[in-house]
Amino acid sequence: MDLQRAGFLRRLLAMVYDTLVAIAVGMCAAMVLIVLLVVLLSNGVLDLQGYDDPSALIQGSVLYRTLIQIWVGFWIVGFFLWFWKNGGQTIGMRAWRLRIYSTVEAPMGWGRLVLRLVASLGGLGTLLVLLDFKHKQSLQDRVAGTEVLQLTKEANDHKSW
Repeated sequence: MDLQRAGFLRRLLAMVYDTLVAIAVGMCAAMVLIVLLVVLLSNGVLDLQGYDDPSALIQGSVLYRTLIQIWVGFWIVGFFLWFWKNGGQTIGMRAWRLRIYSTVEAPMGWGRLVLRLVASLGGLGTLLVLLDFKHKQSLQDRVAGTEVLQLTKEANDHKSW
């Protein structure tokens, strides 16, 4: 199987797709936690701290807002790491026939995947592909010892999920 490294445009399109999915994941995660907090506050399990209603407390509390942001961030990070670990593709990467492969002998463990996610700098690391004409590697690829290859239709058909 002779696959080529993915170029910038295909990676960008997969990132747009994944961003939309990640936003949906974040919104669902936030909704679940906010509903849970409202139920707990409304039923007196948690103190309203002098606020008239739960939504006012949640909006006015740095603690609750921070808790929600951490919860949502956990789910979004989990989305990327889970898909990369289980098949080497996110939903957007699958749609654009891209897959992450290791360029080193070490297994693709959680540590390398977290390193890859951090080194991506929220997608900015992919801009390096524009400058690296020969190797087409992003910052996250270089740091984590990975490469993103463009798959054929046949190679993209797998049952890892």
